[in-house]
Amino acid sequence: MFGRALSSVLLILMAGSLLRAGDIEGTVVIERKLTKRKVTSSTDPYQRGPAVELGSDQEQDPLAFERSHVVIYLEGDFPSDGVTTVELNQQNRRFSPDLVVVPAGSTVSFPNLDPIFHNVFSLSKAKSFDLGNYPKDHTRIVTFSKAGIVFVDCHLHPNMSAVIVVTPNQWSTKADASGHFVLPNVRPGTYTVVAWHKSAGFFRKTVRVTNTGTDPVEFTIPLSEDGAVQQARK
Repeated sequence: MFGRALSSVLLILMAGSLLRAGDIEGTVVIERKLTKRKVTSSTDPYQRGPAVELGSDQEQDPLAFERSHVVIYLEGDFPSDGVTTVELNQQNRRFSPDLVVVPAGSTVSFPNLDPIFHNVFSLSKAKSFDLGNYPKDHTRIVTFSKAGIVFVDCHLHPNMSAVIVVTPNQWSTKADASGHFVLPNVRPGTYTVVAWHKSAGFFRKTVRVTNTGTDPVEFTIPLSEDGAVQQARK
């Protein structure tokens, strides 16, 4: 009887803890194009093997493209349970998607979906590897144990590139096409929210989460001239 009562109390306390968690919500503002779009190179006439259709970017608002390529995460190495496995495909001589976000400890699978050989490698400090050349319907898997930015390329097709952002914990996401983002269920406390864009770099904001929530966060990328001066002085 006492055991049941104790279990009930623990469940109530756990429920209360979850209710006290809040969302960090915000917006990424980008008002000009930042990324030089890479065009998939034409097939070398001496290339062996079957011809592979060239991949192409979907037509969309260029600013929507930029906003959807901003990664947001909480800085800090604290307990989390977001370890996962995701796929970064090689298809139509491109990496798809070209941006992947995973918490440290996660694994990424690199399946080759083209009827030609591909290669996956990285020289990044956070994780360096070379998976060699392998054919269609084969894959290789890499575990990313340390947070950092990992740039991925293919030795056989220089036009192919992607980025894996390995975050220090499970609270990470990408902004949507409108620039909106949410980091859900963050316990009360003071945090540094980081925004990263491949061409613009890192941006940080300090946010305090309380039982009643938090004010919306806004990242303007890149910084205005005044903002850049202020950041340089910090």
